[in-house]
Amino acid sequence: MSGPDPLALLAARLGEPSEARPLGGGAWRVRVGDRLLVAKGGPGVLDEAEGLRALARAPGGPPVPAVVLAERGLLVTAFVPEGPRTPAAEEALGRALAELHGTPSPWGRFGGGSAWIGRCPVDPWPTPVDEVGFYRARLAELAGRCGLAGAVAPLLERLDELLPQGPARLVHGDLWWGNVRFGADGRAWLLDPSAHGGDPEEDLAMLGLFGSVPRRLLAAYEEVRPLPAGFEDRVALFQLVPLLVHTVLFDGPYRAEALAVIRRYVGRRAS
Repeated sequence: MSGPDPLALLAARLGEPSEARPLGGGAWRVRVGDRLLVAKGGPGVLDEAEGLRALARAPGGPPVPAVVLAERGLLVTAFVPEGPRTPAAEEALGRALAELHGTPSPWGRFGGGSAWIGRCPVDPWPTPVDEVGFYRARLAELAGRCGLAGAVAPLLERLDELLPQGPARLVHGDLWWGNVRFGADGRAWLLDPSAHGGDPEEDLAMLGLFGSVPRRLLAAYEEVRPLPAGFEDRVALFQLVPLLVHTVLFDGPYRAEALAVIRRYVGRRAS
């Protein structure tokens, strides 16, 4: 990992850990005194801390780990003991996500929040402030960095026809199943956010990109917040941002998947 060693920073701030186990992604489970914590480093940790705090303030939203310490190069949060994934926990997650998505954007607009999606930097403050302008700017930025600017251009011209154009809501922003932890307390916790003002469909689409979304979860979601008409037809469209992020970071098959999504919505072969 580049940058300061998070374990060294942790020892200097909170004391030498008596236990440290890698969790992957540059994160460590550590024991300091009688507390189990998670310590991680990297350039986006302050943004992640801001996102965790924003999610924690959302009335009725999913639980998130408490931020213990956040400074440049180090984020320390409470450790969430893992439990079984149960149908009841999935249903509760659906209802909690619906409550989260009823929360207006804390930044007062689309965007704001994190300048990182995982390890990929993004511009959190593009000039347009409405839904079409935000997603057009984000897609153009990412496509330009992986050589797909020409391919995505026809899609960008159609976004005003394709997007639901609702108000900006608080979204997790990187909600794949690896960032959901089913806790020993029976609840589903959200980890590692890239929180910003966005469209709720963004989170639901991301959840289905690397794993299926249980029908019971969506049914519970709709008990609280009915999904807009055309939701299913827009899932792949909202998956394009994370596919382009993965193309920027890893290329490989993600490029082909991104192109397939573009072709679907522009109605002709992209190159």
